[in-house]
Amino acid sequence: MARNVLGGDLEPCCYQPLTGYYRDGFCHTGSGDAGVHTVCAVMTDAFLKFSRDQGNDLSTPRPEYEFPGLKEGDQWCLCASRWKEAYDAGLPPRVILSATHASTLEFATLDELKAHAAD
Repeated sequence: MARNVLGGDLEPCCYQPLTGYYRDGFCHTGSGDAGVHTVCAVMTDAFLKFSRDQGNDLSTPRPEYEFPGLKEGDQWCLCASRWKEAYDAGLPPRVILSATHASTLEFATLDELKAHAAD
């Protein structure tokens, strides 16, 4: 079983909308996941604008990828590097620590994540 950043079993992030690199509701990662989609984050309007400004529009639905588009309050498995960029810019979304994969710690410290914990 995959581990979360707190050392426990990785818990699900979200099933509505269905998230995760593997679209299984978990922030699992593997060799094909170049973006390292491991941070279970709660979307905010400020973060969604930040991500769009960085070239990754998460708000617009993309049916061809079965992507519904995100809105404030949605939980989603973010790329660890994007979360860290948002953190460095002062705009990180809150994090569900129990659903954030341990490999996130290669990009952000546990203290950084805990400072923005939603759980």
